[in-house]
Amino acid sequence: MDLPSPVELPPAPSGAAASLATRRAIRELPDELISQIAAGEVVERPASVVRELVDNALDAGASQIQVKLMAGGVRAIVVEDDGLGIPVEELPLALKRHATSKIRSLDELESVATMGFRGEALAAISSVAEMAVSSRFEGAPHAHRLDARSGELQPAARARGTSVEVRELFFSTPARRKFLKTDATELAHCLESVRRHALARPDVGFSVWHEGKLVEQLRAGASEQRLQDVLGAEFMASSRPVYAEAGPLRIYGRAGLPEAARSRADMQYVYVNGRYVRDKLIAHGIRSAYEDVLHGHRQPSYVLFIDIAPDRVDVNVHPTKIEVRFRDGREMHQQVRYAVQDALAASRSSEMSTAAEPAQAAFAAVPSATDANAPTLGNRPSPGNPPVWFKPSAAAQSSAATATAQEGRPTYAGSASIPSWRSNTQSSLGLSEVATLYGQSNNTLPVAKTEPAAEAPAHSLPEHAWPLGRAIAQIQGVYVLAENAQGLIIVDMHAAHERVVYERLKASLGQAKIESQPLLIPITFAATAAEIAAAEAHAATLERLGMDVAPLSAKVLAVRARPALLVGGDVVELVRGVLAELSQFDASHAIERAQHEILATMACHGAVRANRQLSLEEMNGLLRDMERTERADQCNHGRPTWRQLTMRELDALFLRGR
Repeated sequence: MDLPSPVELPPAPSGAAASLATRRAIRELPDELISQIAAGEVVERPASVVRELVDNALDAGASQIQVKLMAGGVRAIVVEDDGLGIPVEELPLALKRHATSKIRSLDELESVATMGFRGEALAAISSVAEMAVSSRFEGAPHAHRLDARSGELQPAARARGTSVEVRELFFSTPARRKFLKTDATELAHCLESVRRHALARPDVGFSVWHEGKLVEQLRAGASEQRLQDVLGAEFMASSRPVYAEAGPLRIYGRAGLPEAARSRADMQYVYVNGRYVRDKLIAHGIRSAYEDVLHGHRQPSYVLFIDIAPDRVDVNVHPTKIEVRFRDGREMHQQVRYAVQDALAASRSSEMSTAAEPAQAAFAAVPSATDANAPTLGNRPSPGNPPVWFKPSAAAQSSAATATAQEGRPTYAGSASIPSWRSNTQSSLGLSEVATLYGQSNNTLPVAKTEPAAEAPAHSLPEHAWPLGRAIAQIQGVYVLAENAQGLIIVDMHAAHERVVYERLKASLGQAKIESQPLLIPITFAATAAEIAAAEAHAATLERLGMDVAPLSAKVLAVRARPALLVGGDVVELVRGVLAELSQFDASHAIERAQHEILATMACHGAVRANRQLSLEEMNGLLRDMERTERADQCNHGRPTWRQLTMRELDALFLRGR
């Protein structure tokens, strides 16, 4: 009799079951391979169980996953899927520790592409709870149910796929059960676990039931719809698409605008090859992109997907698989930083200038989930055909291209570029020259000295093409009022001009060395061993930043020179920040960050002050410069520089139409 042919998996995004061309049998791993796996306790709370079981369902090629909970998952957790199922002869083996179908050798472990791979989740769960597995393999006449505690195997009724029932979590370890929170809290953690999977897999439908009531349902569909279902329409409206690629690396997703920042870091999602991770390098890179546009301690919101060759990232570093390690962490930090930075570069005024473009241009013609060729959030699209859903608007592409050309960075297919380096060939103006450039008297507005772009002089454009409109008045020497097609524009002239000057200073400085000022009496401060080591190792870098820092004793550092233009600034705080950057990240980032901090202080002093009476020509010059300046929506400290009041909002103030 001919043996049946292997069952082929349905198409699935990378990071799920794409690496399994055919279903592989569950086998126990050899001792040598077990010793290489970062094994550990994977069950911390009900959400841990939900995460592991949903991982297995996705690896099995499921298109629908249903999660049923009782008492927040403490009393019962049932996860059902319509995947390939498990053959009856492999069911007992599936409950053994380090028995899996996903890897066979150390080579496969180092390039794993599935969500799970350790083969210990079911064994760990069954050790702290009552568990049963029911599964029906493709072609089997009926399902079989295996009780993990008794080992009893009996026929069961269900369609193709697998159901895992987990009851009375931590019943055998009451001390651990006491540390669980309320049912509502545990339910919230379970829902968050499902949402993390759902963001990466819009092609899979998810539903969550609690105490017999449907509390969450996410239907399979288009990628942008899944983003809106999970994060809300407000996030979609107040975020920008991110897309960049460099060789085998692809970064895409959405980054929230600075003005939509939150008080908590509860809307930050990063995925590496479809796997949700928390990585300090990536988080720092994203935060760095928001450095001078985020106010105070506000937290940005973002969803970022990173597709990278599996052999360039190690996912076998943490028992819960939530942490990863990159082969080149510093390169990843820079790539992520510049990808998000480019997405945020364009101001809202530049988007307003493309009014003819539909508001949802970034999601135009998104293929449906039923399309076999439709890219998904977790998918790894072909290099020549980037996913449509995160394609930036024309305004964003134009802004990114301008920034790329100015900074000498390479451009990559798709849209906003992702730089691998900063240009070292920029013109090197000393800070004294730059200061002279912006050291105007109080009688003229500094922005008036800059020539308009040659290809499209701002003042030659028709008035209706000015996104920030035409200046009409000034209020108490603080705010500029302008009229545009939508209604009224209100501009904080000092904050706006501060951003304009700051961006020009950054462009003019290039790679110049910052002038330093020797201190008559050195400033000393207590330093850690890491700070002293960084000061000794990076003395040349500190000198380039205008700082002379040297150890005075085993626990004290002395600052003998500071940047000449850092008047009234906290030198010790600046030195500490630079040393921390140098010890954790690459020197180029530390240099750039310190330079920007100094230039921001200089721009604040050089910007037009409040109570200055401006002419209409000067006010219009400021508006036109804002339209051409990147990140003009926020000042250097993250405060907004302008606001729009539409005619509808103005009518509402006066109850018109009621």
